[in-house]
Amino acid sequence: MDVMGDKATLFETGRFAQPSGRGETGDEVEEAAEIAEEVRRRLAAEAGDVEAMSVLGAMLLRRGDLDGAEPHLRAATAAGDRAAANNLGVLLHQRGYAEEAAGWWRIAAVAGSAAAAHALGRYHRERGDEPAAEYWLRQSAEQGHVLGAYALADLLEHRGDDGAERWLRAAAERGHREAAYRLARALDRRAARESGGDREAGSRLMAEAEQWYRQAAARGHRRAALHLGTILEKRGELKEAGRWYLTSAKDGEARAARALGFLLRDAGDTESAAVWWLRAAQDGDGNAANALGALHAERGQTQTAERWYRAAMDAGDVNGAYNLGLLCAEQGRTAQAEQWYRRAAYAGHREAANALAILLLRSGDETGAEPWFSKAAESGSVDAAFNLGILYAGRGEEQAALRWYERAAAAGHTEAALQVGIARLREGDEQEAERYLRCAAGGGSAEAAYRLATVLDARRPPEPAHELGESVHARTECEEWYERAASQGHRRAQVRVGMLAAARGDVVGAARWYREAAEAGSRNGAFNLGLLLAREGSEPEAAAWWTRAANAGHGRAALRLALFYARRGELAEGQGWADRAVSLGPAEVAERAARLRDALRQELTA
Repeated sequence: MDVMGDKATLFETGRFAQPSGRGETGDEVEEAAEIAEEVRRRLAAEAGDVEAMSVLGAMLLRRGDLDGAEPHLRAATAAGDRAAANNLGVLLHQRGYAEEAAGWWRIAAVAGSAAAAHALGRYHRERGDEPAAEYWLRQSAEQGHVLGAYALADLLEHRGDDGAERWLRAAAERGHREAAYRLARALDRRAARESGGDREAGSRLMAEAEQWYRQAAARGHRRAALHLGTILEKRGELKEAGRWYLTSAKDGEARAARALGFLLRDAGDTESAAVWWLRAAQDGDGNAANALGALHAERGQTQTAERWYRAAMDAGDVNGAYNLGLLCAEQGRTAQAEQWYRRAAYAGHREAANALAILLLRSGDETGAEPWFSKAAESGSVDAAFNLGILYAGRGEEQAALRWYERAAAAGHTEAALQVGIARLREGDEQEAERYLRCAAGGGSAEAAYRLATVLDARRPPEPAHELGESVHARTECEEWYERAASQGHRRAQVRVGMLAAARGDVVGAARWYREAAEAGSRNGAFNLGLLLAREGSEPEAAAWWTRAANAGHGRAALRLALFYARRGELAEGQGWADRAVSLGPAEVAERAARLRDALRQELTA
């Protein structure tokens, strides 16, 4: 009989019935059968049956009756029973006689006991004798002993030996859940290394890793359940991911409780999310404590939020200090915000460094702000890189500003891409400008969409003439970008879209865009809307929009008003607007307005 080298798994041969969990009646039947078996073995042992002595000793050892087990095991060992020698080693080890235990394990291992070889290998490893440990663990593993295979894998992995994976796999295939988990982790790491090269190989490794996570999780391994949940969540299989997170969280895995909380929050169930975050935070998970803080901050419960942010900080999560800084800044507690930002920034929190720099810049301390912007930007903060660009641009250091804008733009910062595009336009590099403007426009920048449209508009060939001499206005890419900018409220784009609509004969569309621009404060929009209304015969309404445009400094609108009032016979009013047009210009308008003003003056003095 081969038995394993620790008390929890002594009876590996299946000779002894294991608890079946069938209820009180089943337990009673099983207990009666065990007593009967013990009596039978005891009688046989007294009659000199060596196997009975070994089995009886093992039964008593399992029960914890070391005094009763020892004489039977010693007698069976003396008769050459290797399982008894192994179990005698276990018994002596439990009593604290490690060296004597090792002697008996050696005897059993030499006789071919895989369990004893495993126990002996562990004994040597605990004493730092790795060569001896590897020898005996390999003996055990090669005989198919699952714990021996796992222990050998652990030893090899500790040394960085590539052979570890083979033995982890051997143990995992025999149902060892920790081996299955560690094999999955090893495959995960290999897949990460392959991700930059052979993607197909990386995908295969990831798929195999998932299988082992699943096997370990099904056997109750809580970290495997956590990793499996993470894989499923990334794949969008949220329902199954939630089930594994729940399984892991119920087994006490704080990270799973936290992940389950985020999953529930994203599903709109913030109350249930808070329950799991609370459980994780109470187990020391700083991220969960931060999530609780944010939840209470959203509800306006600032004192509770602050308490949880402090708990996150105490748990070693630097985000707690950063969030405390944000909370204080929102409440106008600038000095305290600076204190918390500094604490997080000194701990390496890049966004805290950026926030601290902004705080210092707003207080007028540009000298103090610059190094924090630099530190944050060098650490990878895209916003800090953009802010450095603004800082240098404000000083007139255009080249330094452009370098930081380019760095932020390369990381996807929309406004930085716009600034690089504008700079390239100033330099005359239209092709590069277009590339950056497209990035910024695609990222949602209305100004970039408008500027891109103007670049494309300037390249458009003249409209071909229709057979009857009328222009054909086909919809172009530049018009699409004008419209995108216009729909985002860009006033110049709205005016341009209105002009394009008017050129197509779409008076209603043109009026709509002109009106939107005018109501948002565009003097050109107001002027053009006035022209459109005048053409449609609504001159009084047109005059109202021209008045708005002229008051905003539009010379042509002032000239139109002068003509409007002159035609109506209101010469003094017309003269006043002509004077205004002269002062507003441009030169051509000023010249015409001056002639009109003089004519009106003569009429008035005649």
